[in-house]
Order: sequence, then C-alpha cells, then structure tokens
Amino acid sequence: MNILIIGAAGMLGRKLSGALIDRGEILGRRIESLVLADIVAPERPDFSGPVETVAADLSMPGVAETVIASRPDLIFHLAAIVSGEAEADFEKGYRINLDGTRMLFEAVRLASRNQAYCPKLVFTSSIAVFGEPLPAIIGDDQILTPLTSYGTQKAIDELLLADYSRRGFLDGVGIRLPTISVRPGKPNKAASGFFSGILREPLVGLEAVLPVGDDVRHWFASPRAAIGFLLHAAELDTGRLGARRNLTMPGLSTTVGGQIEALRRIAGDKAVALIRREPDATIGPIISGWPKNFDARRATELGFVGEQSFDDIIRVHIEDELGGSI
Repeated sequence: MNILIIGAAGMLGRKLSGALIDRGEILGRRIESLVLADIVAPERPDFSGPVETVAADLSMPGVAETVIASRPDLIFHLAAIVSGEAEADFEKGYRINLDGTRMLFEAVRLASRNQAYCPKLVFTSSIAVFGEPLPAIIGDDQILTPLTSYGTQKAIDELLLADYSRRGFLDGVGIRLPTISVRPGKPNKAASGFFSGILREPLVGLEAVLPVGDDVRHWFASPRAAIGFLLHAAELDTGRLGARRNLTMPGLSTTVGGQIEALRRIAGDKAVALIRREPDATIGPIISGWPKNFDARRATELGFVGEQSFDDIIRVHIEDELGGSI
C-alpha cells in the first residue's frame, strides 16, 4: 500500500502520518511507502519503509502530476488555506483551495488514461459549505449555501469529488470536518482559531482573547476524533455512499459559554480568568453565519464516531498534548 498525504506538514497531516505508521496497515494491506507533500516539505517521520517528502503547490502547472507519479493507492487531501485567510485574500483562496484541488483530480484522471488507476481519495471538506438561512439542527439533506469564499471553494470541491468519482477516475470520500478543538500549537489565521485559543492558552497559564460573545454556538470535534474520521473514511465501502460522496462528520454542539464552563470544571477559575473579552468586528460577522448544530445521522450510521461532551474534548487535549496532566 502506497499512501500520499497532501497537507502532511499541518497539524492533522502530522497526526495522520503518525497514526498510519502506528497501525502499519490499512484496507487490509501493509503500508509499504509514504509520500508526504505540503507547501513546505514535511519532516520525515520515523518509518521503516520508503518515505518521500515533497514541497509542492498543487496549483502550479505540473506539480500534481509529479506528486502522484508513484501512483499512490490511497490519497489523503488535507491541504487548504484556512477560512480567515481565504476571506482576506480572494485570489489566493481560489488558487489553493479550488485550483489546486482540481489539478490534483485532473492529474489522477489523466494518469488513469494510460493504465488502470483509480485511487481511494479522502478529501477534507468543511461545515462552512452551509450558511444562513439554516434550521436549528442541520440534517443530511440540507442544501449548500456557503456565505464565505472558503465555504464556496469547499462546496465546489465537493461537487468535483462526486463527479470524478461518478466517472470512475477516483474513488472519493469527502468528510465535512467540524471545527477542530483543541488545536495544539500556535494560533493560525482561521476565523475559528479562538475556539481553541480560549482553552489551549489558559490550560498552560497564558492569556487568551475571546472576540465573540458567550452565546455563540458551534460544532466541534477533537483532533483525535478527526484522525479517526480520516482513517474510517479510508476504509469505508464507498458503495454504501451511492452518488452522495460527501458526509457531515459527527460532532458536539456547544456555546462559547459551554466551552468556558467545561474549562472551569477541568482547570478551575484561575484558568477561566485568563480569557480576555475583546470583540472583533471582522470575526464576529464571519462566525455569525456558520452552522451551529447537526444531525449527522448518515455518518454515524456508517460508523463515524465523535465526542459526547466538551469535557471529553478538553481531556483529549490534555492527554495527547500536555502529557496527561495540567
């Protein structure tokens, strides 16, 4: 089994690489080699087999063809610029999030013309494909009405994934990830970044800025759950999906206030006191149009599993990133 991870230098890409190496097999086959690609070359993981690390911008001519030159059996496409950056830089957002994805799909299609080649491809989409007006709980039949450039780019990618799968060029599964919290590392340019920051920083004694009100509700899953989604999608029998190749992943709906109370239960008042409220006129409107709660029944029935409480999400962060204690 030859595996390609695009976006391998990012948080989820690194965790996914590690999880695959720990497993040693997927789809009933031993993992023999890895190709790890990102805009900057990822670090080489500790893996006994061949590993190729590649600096690659898929939106540049010829790059996607080079990245899939080894004809990977399984492709994870995680690469994208985040929501806030895609909104701030219109051209860059469409170039990376749309053009790069289409060039990847095209490279796979063209490779299949010369030989029998149809890789399994797992694509990370986003709940940003949905936008107001929305029901209180969003079901699997909700139409896509994105209200951001990022959401629009992901929605178009979903349609491309379904069509290239329908034509037999690739065997695609699109997973709409909840907002991932608590993200380790430093803050990024995602409009949703504060959802992690108001927990991550106070847990290690640092101040965090909260740019929205406590009543803002959102849909969450941990990084550990996200890796579980990716692995399960890779092994999913896509015959069960039919023509609907994109799935909303299970998650947990809670408010910012609910996050803060979970933090209080686990880390106490001292941690909560480190949250500084500072309204942001840019982030507020972006967040206001995002979906707040889902009935992810289709994904759940297909075996995808998320957390049951926000306390669990914080505990996952403490276990996986802080050595199990604070």
